[in-house]
Amino acid sequence: MKVQIFCVLIIVFVSPCLFERWNINAAPTNNNIYNVINYGARGDGVTDDTKAFLKAWKSACGAKGASTLLIPPEKLYLVNNLLLSGDCKATSILIQSHWIRMQYINSLTIDGTRSGTIDGFGSTWWPCKSCPRPKALAFHACNDLSVSNVRITNSPGAHISINGCNNAKFSQMDVESPRNSPNTDGFDISSSKNILIEDSTIRVGDDCIAINGGSSFINATRLACGPGHGISIGSLGRGNSYETVEQVHVQNCSFTNTTNGARIKTFPSGSGYARKINFEQIKLSNVENPIIIDQHYGVKDAKESAVEVSDVRYYGFKGTCASDLAINLKCESCFNIVLDQINIVSSQPKKKAQSYCQNFHGKISHTVPNVNCN
Repeated sequence: MKVQIFCVLIIVFVSPCLFERWNINAAPTNNNIYNVINYGARGDGVTDDTKAFLKAWKSACGAKGASTLLIPPEKLYLVNNLLLSGDCKATSILIQSHWIRMQYINSLTIDGTRSGTIDGFGSTWWPCKSCPRPKALAFHACNDLSVSNVRITNSPGAHISINGCNNAKFSQMDVESPRNSPNTDGFDISSSKNILIEDSTIRVGDDCIAINGGSSFINATRLACGPGHGISIGSLGRGNSYETVEQVHVQNCSFTNTTNGARIKTFPSGSGYARKINFEQIKLSNVENPIIIDQHYGVKDAKESAVEVSDVRYYGFKGTCASDLAINLKCESCFNIVLDQINIVSSQPKKKAQSYCQNFHGKISHTVPNVNCN
């Protein structure tokens, strides 16, 4: 299966010292320009342009000094599982506005200001439950990464995958797939640290953001999530594995018509920890499970969990709940959990939101509905 790319896509290699005086929205002016059309790309939406893209990338990546990979505008490029890989001779890269995997590339900037759009045509993939679905945009071992002003729609699987990366910033992103599209996470983060996602809209069929094992110092701020499954820590501990997540900060975010709001989920069979997690100033509109800790994830019967959840703070939640259960603390090993300044009411007239608490250790104050953890 293939994907079509509507884009103005420019890849530029420049020295880091040039960024202070380089206008990233301006067209590149260096002479080392590698135009995919010159390498055989048609841009007609019918011809497979994958080989042309890869040939042009190889030339641009291997050039000395500054170089530009140019994909001309006003065309429709058809590519198949495109992988742009380093190491490159250039010291840093600028991409202006793909179904592309990027790996081992440092100081990469992607700016889709010029109407950069990736359409994964996921509807051709979603009916096949056994098919391994590709991700629209994947980053592996890319450090000092910046991505902004990119629209991604209808990914076959997760829209953006971040694995093994350090120091990445995503801003002004627009991610969208239908509510019923399977496993279409907005962002999948794993084994990464110092990741910031800000000022973006995420409307998908699964987690808006899934923060998985090996991740730390993850920040999400000023995001609009919904529909989708909310922002999830985990699941952690699948298949008796040891997994850790720490230093997660989610603030000034809204959840609208989502399955969950702030969720932590762990498998009873695993081990490790989720700790130092902060959710604050959260707006809720018709959310089924606004606050949920599920340490029985994936099992019907309660079992003791070896994944410890600790030092978690929920502060400043306000809005409406679509189900009866606004707060669900299904713990086995939860410690130092704080709920404060919570006001969640039912979105259904004359109904009262409820709470559930099990094996909870922490502090609860100024919380509606009332949470009784005796």
